[in-house]
Amino acid sequence: MTLNVYNTLTRRLEEFFPITPPKVGLYCCGPTVYNFAHIGNLRTYIFEDILRRTLEYLNYKVTHVMNITDVGHLTDDADEGEDKITRSARERKMSVWEITESFSAAFFRDLEELHILMPGIRCKATDHIGDMIALILRLEEKGLTYTSGGNIYFDIGKLPGYGVLALLDRQELKAGARIEVDQGKKNPHDFVLWFTRSKFDHQAMQWDSPWGKGYPGWHIECSAMSMKYLGEEFDIHCGGIDHIPVHHTNEIAQSEGATGHNWVRYWVHGEFLVMDKEKMAKSAGNFITLEKIKQQGFEPLDYRYFCLGAHYRTQLQFSFESLEAAKNARANLMEKAAAIKMEARGELSPLGTKAKKYLEEFRTHLCTDLNMPRVLSVLWNAVKDTAITVREKWTLITEIDRIMGLKLSEVPVEEPELPPELKQLLADREKARKEKNYEKADEIRKQLAEKGFSLEDTSGGPKIRRIV
Repeated sequence: MTLNVYNTLTRRLEEFFPITPPKVGLYCCGPTVYNFAHIGNLRTYIFEDILRRTLEYLNYKVTHVMNITDVGHLTDDADEGEDKITRSARERKMSVWEITESFSAAFFRDLEELHILMPGIRCKATDHIGDMIALILRLEEKGLTYTSGGNIYFDIGKLPGYGVLALLDRQELKAGARIEVDQGKKNPHDFVLWFTRSKFDHQAMQWDSPWGKGYPGWHIECSAMSMKYLGEEFDIHCGGIDHIPVHHTNEIAQSEGATGHNWVRYWVHGEFLVMDKEKMAKSAGNFITLEKIKQQGFEPLDYRYFCLGAHYRTQLQFSFESLEAAKNARANLMEKAAAIKMEARGELSPLGTKAKKYLEEFRTHLCTDLNMPRVLSVLWNAVKDTAITVREKWTLITEIDRIMGLKLSEVPVEEPELPPELKQLLADREKARKEKNYEKADEIRKQLAEKGFSLEDTSGGPKIRRIV
């Protein structure tokens, strides 16, 4: 099947064709490690995980790269404020290195608990300063930079196609020129490639460079690291929609300015998680971490299930009431999966006509821009369908969960806890069998079946299972 994804660059659904099949280069903007990731951030990583799982399901060989921003991201995306990590270190009375190590580890724990596949390449900005300097030098050689106040800026006026991703037109850019933001800029949309001490005298992380001791701007990090590991043109770049107008727009400008050709083929963005109609954000102080929802009695996979209930390109309204509903739905699904696994003895089977139809529906919805709400609906319909066998159901569960990542195939199988009256029926049947009263034993078997339980006589004694 062919995957169709919504390409932000063209504003339309497009068939996915990799540059060098079956290889796929996938770059996902990683965290700025100055605080815990909030569940709005984690929603984006869940959608990116679904995308990667889908690509691998379609037999692509994915090189998944994620950056770790451990320097250079200011408190304002437009080069204003101070470095987020420096500020966090001051507030927490820790070193900047302790801050980045601590929150990097916390971030990857969150990914693991949410059953998100780890990126094959995790690259820290501080390990790639040389690559960033080399890229800035290329831009400088092409006349796309200027120096002002000791800092190196990218001159968007030298790039006619600037702003195409965010649909920024020339009128908007000219209007923005009247806004006083940074006196060192020719245009307020110009952005810093390299900061020197001329801007921040107390920056904790600094490196030698051709322009003086300093540190990189945020945007140059992703361009340098993505091109290092994926080449100067690659397939997919992901992130949240908040990155479109500034960060990703500036990434395109500097990358294509340096190479002189197209950089990324498909831009795929996830929508916001919102609380009280406002996006969740650390800067606004209205954020919830994975640890907090765990403290409220939820499991991380409850949140993953919650996210699967909305398309990645639609806003998702968060509340603990809606998370409770997702928790109950997932518990119900896990219970049904366990019963099916037990009845099927964990064995897969070829699919009949009806079961094949479910598989085709799943693949169609998956390949139509990762429509996980529809995929979830297909799974529930299959699980409830009495016209397909339990082994077909188990086959469908394991296949679909390769994408959903809810660990359904790992569900533990336990004998159901019987109420006292059923335990008595079971004891009466055993007594009847010992007395060779097989008519009564068969009658009790029928009574158990009417109550939703099947019975199997084994060498280890009778085994009772819920009928699915």
